[in-house]
Amino acid sequence: MSRIPKPILYVKADCPWCQQALSFFNSQGVDLDLREVTENAKDMDAMVSISGQTNAPTFEYGEFVVADFSVDEFLAELNEFPEVRHNLGISDSEN
Repeated sequence: MSRIPKPILYVKADCPWCQQALSFFNSQGVDLDLREVTENAKDMDAMVSISGQTNAPTFEYGEFVVADFSVDEFLAELNEFPEVRHNLGISDSEN
């Protein structure tokens, strides 16, 4: 049985949406593999490969990918994948 590695968050240093996303994941206790794409061309290439674009933040967890998002957009997408929400340990604050 293969285990999904910890979620990857692709960010850019001066990106306010990236900082908001990072704050959100920290508040939820999500252990992230943080990738700073402006400092590492391989990470930028990986982000483009999985998301088809160059905007950050981009979140990758197995087959679950959300690109260029605000926290609200991320949560809206996550609501479609309750198993992913459960696996990440993100609380459902809307209920």
